[in-house]
Amino acid sequence: MEYQLDIVINKPLSEVVELFTNVDNLKKWQPEMVAFEHLSGELGQVGCQNKLVYLMGKRELSMIETITEQHLPERLSATYETDGVVNTVENEFKAVGAEQTYWATKNHFRFTSLGMKLMGFFMKKAFPNQTRHYMQQFKNFAEQS
Repeated sequence: MEYQLDIVINKPLSEVVELFTNVDNLKKWQPEMVAFEHLSGELGQVGCQNKLVYLMGKRELSMIETITEQHLPERLSATYETDGVVNTVENEFKAVGAEQTYWATKNHFRFTSLGMKLMGFFMKKAFPNQTRHYMQQFKNFAEQS
């Protein structure tokens, strides 16, 4: 499954990228995150791995993030792996004038277990809705910072 979403943030590109890449800010715009653990590599650089833990309802979801491309301030890509799912995310940032930033995210989900393949098929709209929700939360956080 693939989809692309975008949003305009009313902050300059440099500020958006700084807020987005600062791991201390993750819980400020992803309140479902309960833990972040740096595992290996130089933080934020290609090859870096982190463990992210989210509380989804009453269930904890743990995933490994691996930075696969870092050409900031324009691009940052990563893979997120959890049981039955590999999600590749390509983030692109562009200045829109001096005071706005365009953020586009391209998401590719590969389901590696039968259960997740079925979930992906029956809940196709849930994945982009969740991404849109996080993008809006980041926009709100960035614009208030």
